[in-house]
Amino acid sequence: MIKLYDFLSCPYGQKVRIVLAEKSLNYDLVSVDLTQNEHRRPDFLRLNPFGRVPVLVDDDTAVYDSTMINEYLEDEYPEPPVLPAVGSSALRSRARMFEDFADTSFTPQVGQLIVEVSKQEAERDQNRLQRLHQGVERVLDYLNNELKGQQFLAGEFSVADVAFAPRLLILSEVGIDASVNRANVDGWIKRMLERPSIQNLQGVSADPSAPG
Repeated sequence: MIKLYDFLSCPYGQKVRIVLAEKSLNYDLVSVDLTQNEHRRPDFLRLNPFGRVPVLVDDDTAVYDSTMINEYLEDEYPEPPVLPAVGSSALRSRARMFEDFADTSFTPQVGQLIVEVSKQEAERDQNRLQRLHQGVERVLDYLNNELKGQQFLAGEFSVADVAFAPRLLILSEVGIDASVNRANVDGWIKRMLERPSIQNLQGVSADPSAPG
């Protein structure tokens, strides 16, 4: 039986939950409350010495880091795939590069924006707020260009799209409309929202205490 140790509003855990849903895999969700420092408990640190969610346990196998978890799920439960077909090296690399770009640039920037917006207005750093807004808008413009003639970022729906979805879907909460003047991004979001795996994330709001 698969267990997923997660904090519901963590975008990296949401990445894994999307893939689990895409593959129709049953699992037990074990809540790890980061606000109560449950990720620092010895029993959790035995699963992940870095003390971060998500962690997936499949029988005797424990895997941490959302990217490595999804690679494991793809290897162990290959159908339906969330990576382009073996042999499509260029597309597989593209999917992995976009996933990394989302994880290291887009998701953290949106996370920082969430933290800033969650402050009382008088306490907000307006210059930082503006820089973060501009940074996210630049990423969206880049994605709009990369999506020309594409249904998804790497051909079919893949980990590339999965990685962007959690923070992309809550941008309106921080005052950004991703679709304005970005027809390709608008169509991409609509296609993702047709998927039950993405629909299941709706209603999970941003949380400034979540990683990112």
